[in-house]
Amino acid sequence: MQTHILDYLTDAVRYAPDKTAYSDGTDSLTFREVYEQSRSIGTFLCGNQVGREPVVVFMEKHPKTIAAFYGVISAGAYYVPIDVEMPVERIRLILENVQAGVMICDAGTIETARTFAFQGRIVSYEECCHTDIDEAKLEEIYEASIDTDPIYIVFTSGSTGVPKGVTACHRSVIDYIEHLAEALPFAEDTVFGNQAPLYMDACLRELLLTLKFRATAYLIPRELFLFPVKLVEYLNQYRINTICWVVSALVMISSFDTFQVAVPEYLRLIAFVSEVFPIVQFHKWKEAVPNATYVNLYGPTEATGVCCYYIVDREFQAGDVIPIGRPFRNTQILLLDEQNREAAPGESGEICIRGSSLTLGYYNDLQKTSDSFTQNPLHAHYPERIYRTGDIGRRNDRGELEFVSRKDYQIKHMGHRIELGEIEANVNLVEGVKMAGCVYDKTRSKIVLFYTGTAQPREVTAALRTKVPRYMLPNKIIQMDRIPLTANGKINRLELEKKVQEEKKDNG
Repeated sequence: MQTHILDYLTDAVRYAPDKTAYSDGTDSLTFREVYEQSRSIGTFLCGNQVGREPVVVFMEKHPKTIAAFYGVISAGAYYVPIDVEMPVERIRLILENVQAGVMICDAGTIETARTFAFQGRIVSYEECCHTDIDEAKLEEIYEASIDTDPIYIVFTSGSTGVPKGVTACHRSVIDYIEHLAEALPFAEDTVFGNQAPLYMDACLRELLLTLKFRATAYLIPRELFLFPVKLVEYLNQYRINTICWVVSALVMISSFDTFQVAVPEYLRLIAFVSEVFPIVQFHKWKEAVPNATYVNLYGPTEATGVCCYYIVDREFQAGDVIPIGRPFRNTQILLLDEQNREAAPGESGEICIRGSSLTLGYYNDLQKTSDSFTQNPLHAHYPERIYRTGDIGRRNDRGELEFVSRKDYQIKHMGHRIELGEIEANVNLVEGVKMAGCVYDKTRSKIVLFYTGTAQPREVTAALRTKVPRYMLPNKIIQMDRIPLTANGKINRLELEKKVQEEKKDNG
């Protein structure tokens, strides 16, 4: 097994140098081009005394951005991706946290970068990648590296709204990629359709599996996700056969009757992640693309993105939950109750993860790291880290792991303990509902439901009365044009809570 991420790139350029590695449909890079440009960037950074430290990459979604990532790693540094679609305040907080000495930009971002309060040096990609490669220096750095050296910092949204910088190393990423490759049917003829922004860990699936299998990945332009028919046509144009997308992207296609106009012709592996896939929408996909393999993926950024998988191998009916299945090899899932004991069979518990795919923790925040990456409470015999996800899960009668809800989505209302996720799951079964999200207004002790779709609020209430106890019925139902989402495709509950507060102000 590899001990350095760039071993994948070295192997790919050795066996398939002229094959397209990454493309956006307009611009492409072969494995050889990625290799050479990344090594030029690595040499440039070495010449500027950049070592084991963060380097910010602020570029458009483009194949060259990926080469920049590998260039930073080849210099022995670790990349911090930011993007033009990020709010300026979020970028400010990230730059303040990492205090990087160099920021790599492209022609489309360099002027914006100069408006940031960035104290380091701003350089262009073109300047970096035309540097003569210093093979001896890069080899020296490679030989000195160890697999616990960091390779990237990606920022996730904290519950307070302040982003947390999750720091991953060679070992955690290699462990993840190798075990994902064992579990799912990737091959040299795989053509990935990348949906995730390049500033998120989710893109690792396409970026590194492309190297491992010498496959090809298309970076789908983000604007296509606003036009479902054009998106499906893009998949067909480039014969994309493998997608690993957030559920909201898949629901966006199926809920707008896209399949009546265009159907993905080449898809053979459809993986989904981030939220529970509403069964109604899942059935639409199964009907439109019946011969594909469907896989439910689960995992937090702190465990390098994905730690569990379930290959859908049976039929699911309305009201069923598609399991998140079982952990990858070399990973264990613990379900811990409120007393830090293993949950009894059939009971719910917090999903906790142990194994080498755990990341190093949060950059420049040892306290938050120690709060989330804790000693395994099931023994005290030697140091053993687990990551507490804050997710609630249970094992079904088949022994498969099921996601129940978030720990912080569990509320006490009218004397009852309620999972807001259970309300959402039942609303998603209502005819005419596309997507739903619930929050709790603590000051007024009210459950507030937001949803999109053609169903009227009274119809939603009537349908819910047949599915949940009276105490679980929302006290207020708000129909929206769209549900706000986070960058990784999850329902943005902070935004929904803000809307509740705004509505309270408007009503005095």
